[in-house]
Amino acid sequence: MFGKRGNEGSGKSGMGQATPAVHAAASTLTAERPVAKAPSAQPVFEPAPPPVAAPAAQARRRTPRTEDYYDTKSQVFSALIDTIDLSQLAKLDTESAREEIRDIVNDIITIKNFAMSISEQEELLDDICNDVLGYGPLEPLLARDDIADIMVNGAGKTYIEVAGKVQESEIRFRDNAQLLSICQRIVSQVGRRVDESSPICDARLPDGSRVNVIAPPLAIDGTALTIRKFKKDKLTLDQLVRFGSITPEGAALLQIIGRVRCNLVISGGTGSGKTTLLNCLTNYIDRDERVITCEDSAELQLQQPHVVRLETRPPNIEGEGEITMRDLIKNCLRMRPERIIVGEVRGPEVFDLLQAMNTGHDGSMGTIHANTPRECLSRMESMIAMGGYTLPAKTVREIIAGSIDVIIQASRLRDGSRRITHITEVVGMEGDVIVTQDLMRFEMEGEDANGRILGKHKGTGIGKPHFWDRARYFNEDKRLAATLDAMEKP
Repeated sequence: MFGKRGNEGSGKSGMGQATPAVHAAASTLTAERPVAKAPSAQPVFEPAPPPVAAPAAQARRRTPRTEDYYDTKSQVFSALIDTIDLSQLAKLDTESAREEIRDIVNDIITIKNFAMSISEQEELLDDICNDVLGYGPLEPLLARDDIADIMVNGAGKTYIEVAGKVQESEIRFRDNAQLLSICQRIVSQVGRRVDESSPICDARLPDGSRVNVIAPPLAIDGTALTIRKFKKDKLTLDQLVRFGSITPEGAALLQIIGRVRCNLVISGGTGSGKTTLLNCLTNYIDRDERVITCEDSAELQLQQPHVVRLETRPPNIEGEGEITMRDLIKNCLRMRPERIIVGEVRGPEVFDLLQAMNTGHDGSMGTIHANTPRECLSRMESMIAMGGYTLPAKTVREIIAGSIDVIIQASRLRDGSRRITHITEVVGMEGDVIVTQDLMRFEMEGEDANGRILGKHKGTGIGKPHFWDRARYFNEDKRLAATLDAMEKP
């Protein structure tokens, strides 16, 4: 097998024809030949275990990696790169490429007569395949569906969030160079870069998971990588009901709000589930509607057939070519949208979104960082001021009140649970003040013996919401009345 592959073409001759991912992997492996000695107690994980509910669930510990392990891995890497034809490897699907690499590595181990047990050999095979075809040490964490966030603080510290709680993982990188190389591989797949001249980057994984990288010199202790993972199975409102995030009546109210094309904003803190909730609400958009999404990193997962996804672009190395969120929103108004969905509003683009909501694009949605519905309105006002608009404060508030119909507040409580704490309607103006009324709110009642917060979602007794006529137009008024009545019952 060695002689045949060597005659067909070495890795050096085929590298130029390989895909960017394989090419980047080859660069990583070539750089690994002079392997720095790793700490002798550095652990190794099993491949991803099935999802578990307990926060303490961790991959089982395997034999600790030793200096001999890294020496062996370095030699196998060198032989693999000299043997494999990367141009041919790039033409294979992931599973076939994995099997091809495993066959060659097995041959290398046999020919070089490395003394390894079967479990150690499997461990080495998995590590090499992950490094060549995936994201190295991150692969076991990415494969686990029970992890919500992965936070890498330099090569030696990795944390994960499981069941709402952050805990340290035993995953480690060989050094900061390997970590930065993997980050570069991730961001290059979406046409972005991260290096000393551009040390901050937002990107995404192929499954839609959100990625943020901040590299030295800004990150003093080594590259910081944060991955917000999305579940393979998309959540629905029914599942949120089962999790206790909302009551069945509250979920029914959200369905009606989405169905009758209310303009809504989902407000919440970091990690409160805003994007997840936005994905749930988009399920109630009619399939014949033209939907245009605008995001910094495309992560929304809409199921409708008529969806146009737009994504911002950072400036190039000369500082030119940047496409901002404002640019996307302005352009999408020329694309005949029926609904505009903005992944996250962070700045002056909120003014363009409000203008779109106020000019016939009913049912538009967006998310914003805020801790209460009232704070959400204040932040919008501040963001408009950030854009340099010199409008009177009352005029700005009138624009907000005339554009937004409903604010949905998502919160992450101190026990790690995520709840929808308010469904708040924007009624209008009284003088210089925006008037709101809660249709539903979550009231805490204490906690149980395990520290889990107890509480109830309660209706507020509003007779007819401000969007009643809109509900009647869509023939949802009877269902809305029945839902509001059910919410008031204890």
